[in-house]
Amino acid sequence: MSQPFDLNTASADQVVAEVHRRQWFYRFDLPDGSFTEPYVAEPVRPVHDTRLAMMRSVLEPLLAEGPLSALDMASHQGWFSSHLRQMGCAPVTGFEPRDSHVADARLITRALQLDQVEFVQTDLAGLENSSVQPADIVLCMGLIYHLQDPIAAIRAAHKYCRKVCLIETQVGPHLGGMLDWGNYEFVRPIKGCFSIIDETDETHAGEAAIEGICLAPSTETLLWIMHKVGFRDVALVPVSANGYEQLRHGKRVMAVGWV
Repeated sequence: MSQPFDLNTASADQVVAEVHRRQWFYRFDLPDGSFTEPYVAEPVRPVHDTRLAMMRSVLEPLLAEGPLSALDMASHQGWFSSHLRQMGCAPVTGFEPRDSHVADARLITRALQLDQVEFVQTDLAGLENSSVQPADIVLCMGLIYHLQDPIAAIRAAHKYCRKVCLIETQVGPHLGGMLDWGNYEFVRPIKGCFSIIDETDETHAGEAAIEGICLAPSTETLLWIMHKVGFRDVALVPVSANGYEQLRHGKRVMAVGWV
């Protein structure tokens, strides 16, 4: 009978073998020349490379001046965390609520022979009581549109950010105008809106919401909230002409905010 896999005692060959036994959402290129085959559908796979290119366009000029610490919110299997470390960020901390994703992230960073990368199992509610510390760079990739309180996540991103934050999300249609606020003679401007998405039957899935009820902001809403919670110089990150179609057409966006 084979022994259970123990990352603490496994050899480099055993680590790579274990990587190939697991399923991956991303393609990871391993030091031995092999790679992981993503289980996500082929047409969707370019979203990862486009987001990575957009992230690099913002962070590489900063990292040219020296290493910066980074925090990866909802780090999933550690894809962005590993790339942050390979770009020169140190230390890199990812936090993630699902224990299976934390285990995968620890495994893949070991296989990639990366140091100064740590993963903490927690959600936003447990963040205050965790070991997670503020960082120069905060990433929030593909998270907030899976939450029932995305504003809390954006506030947390600002609280834990010392320099620059990148938030990437699916976005919904925008609604503007004036709204009666108690009386037709007392009106308030609509600053933004959210699209309610139901993932209550998908909470078992590794990429779906934990709580099930999701609020996807409009682009204008995202930018306004980021500014309102304290980020400055909030803007959309440009996407290349050959980038993933949803990002090219504004169905997803990546926003940058500075502290």
